[in-house]
Amino acid sequence: MPVPEPQQRAEAAAEASHGADLTLLVIEDDPAGTFTVPELPAAAGTRVRIRTARNLTEAGRLLTDDVDCVLLDLALPTGSETRASGAGDTAGPDGLATLQHVLRIAPGHAVLALTAEDDTALAAEAVRVGAQDYLFRDELDGRLLSRAIRYAVERKRADAAQRRLTESTLRAQENARLERGLLPTPLLEGSDLRFAARYRPGRSRALLGGDFYDTVRTPDGTVHAMIGDVCGHGPDEAALGVELRIAWRALTLAGLCGDELLSTLQQVLEHERESEEIFATLCTVDIAPDGRRAGLCLAGHPAPLIARQGRAAHLLPYEDGGPALGLLPRARWPRRQVDLGGTWSLMMYTDGLIEGRVGPVGTQRLGQDGMVAMINRQLAEGLAGEDLLEAAVAQVRELNGGELTDDVAVLLLDRDQNAVRGRTPDGERGRGVPRPRAAYSAKAQRPPL
Repeated sequence: MPVPEPQQRAEAAAEASHGADLTLLVIEDDPAGTFTVPELPAAAGTRVRIRTARNLTEAGRLLTDDVDCVLLDLALPTGSETRASGAGDTAGPDGLATLQHVLRIAPGHAVLALTAEDDTALAAEAVRVGAQDYLFRDELDGRLLSRAIRYAVERKRADAAQRRLTESTLRAQENARLERGLLPTPLLEGSDLRFAARYRPGRSRALLGGDFYDTVRTPDGTVHAMIGDVCGHGPDEAALGVELRIAWRALTLAGLCGDELLSTLQQVLEHERESEEIFATLCTVDIAPDGRRAGLCLAGHPAPLIARQGRAAHLLPYEDGGPALGLLPRARWPRRQVDLGGTWSLMMYTDGLIEGRVGPVGTQRLGQDGMVAMINRQLAEGLAGEDLLEAAVAQVRELNGGELTDDVAVLLLDRDQNAVRGRTPDGERGRGVPRPRAAYSAKAQRPPL
């Protein structure tokens, strides 16, 4: 845990002072000796301890973390230490220059400005500059000062809390913008395949988790799809997942495929991971330009689900898969040829979809068999595309009895043979035949969370 900065310690001390004794640092230099701090009554058992400094140098020594409030006499002479700090360069009365110096050396403390009764303009300006409140010297009494100290401390605490909330909100918005920019945009221009995806990170208030996926079409017409899962679901795993996804896209567009691509991705993982215990599972599919055949590589990842026209959905073969990336230094990942057929739907997913609990006491996992049965029921109801994925994720959450703790990524590619037949021999579509979409809707291009 990092050591807190002085400002953080001061804010923490101010918060801890709620309902406890308070310490007031009085900064004033009255050669005539006419100013005295009135006796402060205890309110609700809370006492106020007084410290006194005659100049800013002495105030700097006495301004420790246990000080809750500073009472600054704006008539304090502007000494050389104030001018050396740069406060004297600020336009305005010397009292404001002194106040600005105090605000710089005490950013986490409440500050009360003390001024003459006939100088209301200076008093109001002191609050505008940063003081929590002002008091008139000639009207000061113990009860008024005690109430002002407590008000100033509470207002400073509220200001600090609001500032932290604002900073947290801005940081969250910036992180959201960054994470949205890292979500994949499928490159399927010119393809007859349709695409849909759903993504739900396991960690709270996040847009990215350790799961990742991508889909691109290379110039030869082959459509490449990938889905993967970095072990864990924190920000470091999310960052590594983004790196692997971008590396996969670059290597795929450069012409790599199968074992060569996965071996190179393993090198990326080994160089970028924080510890040797980190690994990633991966599933890649390359679909031939005619849409009827595909190559499948599995690296410790669940096999995709395929639903062909007129047949129940089932898992693709997974016996020839290789180990997860990062487990074995010289591993190999065989590429298996799969016959897809004319009309089909291919669903790729991460284990967050199948590891949710089911049953009355939640002791069993859904598993792949349970997922296949669930998808077949939903297909029988006529669900497809985004509606199918939405229903699948919703039902898995319902069976789990609430939010899933692991990241979930699901993507769906499908091909309608009847729509493809609408093309003329030269590749153009015939009259009256609608152009099939590369995605079910614009939402699928950047999937909602």
